[in-house]
Amino acid sequence: MTSAVARSPGPALYPLHPLHAFVLAGIVPLFIGVLLNDYAYWSSYVLQWKNFASWMLIGALVFNGLAWLGSIVSLVRADERMGTPLAYFLLLLATFVLGVINSLIHAKDVWASMPAGLVVSVITVILACAATWIGLASWRIGGAK
Repeated sequence: MTSAVARSPGPALYPLHPLHAFVLAGIVPLFIGVLLNDYAYWSSYVLQWKNFASWMLIGALVFNGLAWLGSIVSLVRADERMGTPLAYFLLLLATFVLGVINSLIHAKDVWASMPAGLVVSVITVILACAATWIGLASWRIGGAK
């Protein structure tokens, strides 16, 4: 027995491109990992935590840069999938810039990177979460094309 579901011709669901969603969702755990490694280094004086944080920061910046390129495409196309493409673009840009600054702070000599590295990591995690929230909340109901 088959059943037919009647769909209204009005609104349809427009999700992010899967690759864009993948790289966007990847920035939050990487930036949180940087924050946790910075905290471990700040509390234990073990240099290896700083090295872990530096490597995770590079991965987070790569993912952030790819998500930022996707936000440029959404901004240029004025994509209706994004609720606020300009805010999303600016949050990813601010996250990337703070991530680069954090990378430069982590390049300092051993203890000179603390507590500035920890503080910038906290701010970067907050920005990354906000950008991801806006980006993944783009599962908006828009007009059918």
